[in-house]
Amino acid sequence: MRRWEEVFTGKDRQLLASAGMAKKQPFGRKPALLIIDVTMEFIGSKPLPVLESANEYRTSCGENGWKALPSIHKLLNIVRNRDFPVVYTIADYAARRYSYGAVKMEQPKTEINYQANEIPNLIKPLVSELVIAKTRASGFFGTPLDSCLRSMGVDWLLVAGCTTSGCVRATVVDGFSLGYRCFVVEECVFDRFELSHLVNLFDLNAKYADVITLEEAENYISVFK
Repeated sequence: MRRWEEVFTGKDRQLLASAGMAKKQPFGRKPALLIIDVTMEFIGSKPLPVLESANEYRTSCGENGWKALPSIHKLLNIVRNRDFPVVYTIADYAARRYSYGAVKMEQPKTEINYQANEIPNLIKPLVSELVIAKTRASGFFGTPLDSCLRSMGVDWLLVAGCTTSGCVRATVVDGFSLGYRCFVVEECVFDRFELSHLVNLFDLNAKYADVITLEEAENYISVFK
């Protein structure tokens, strides 16, 4: 049993099964990898426990993010080697001056720290890869992400990044609502709150996506030409 299943009682798991939820969904014809908000703002400039890392960037997930980076890098290479699309999301700091940001406590900033929006070198985008700036939690809300994916013929998504309970969840829910089959790669998503991370993996797997392992993702990608 995986960790995100263990946080629920046996009764909860029985109810999930009896309701016919959490069934595996089929794959589509062409996948893309979405890497959601993996920037300095959400991991910090170096690996630190989350309470220490939050002193540098209050939104940081600290060591949870750094632990996920090698897995994201491996997944990224798997997808690139098969020549499938990769799309990154980052914050649109300029637009957030007028839109109050992605969460309710965020306030418009008069000064922009562009270093916070940098993607770590280990998973830097290629010049050919799309980077979408967003003001809200979902990568789809108010952005061209949907039209870009459709123009590339994409109909199912591998999802990595952060936070599991925030921007990852919001993007998956919107992606599902738009008709994409979503697959969240467990080792490649992270959160600052462990309970939120585990509960949302359980919930996403029950309703809007399949939560799969990195090994499963590699096996799934290998069958596509």
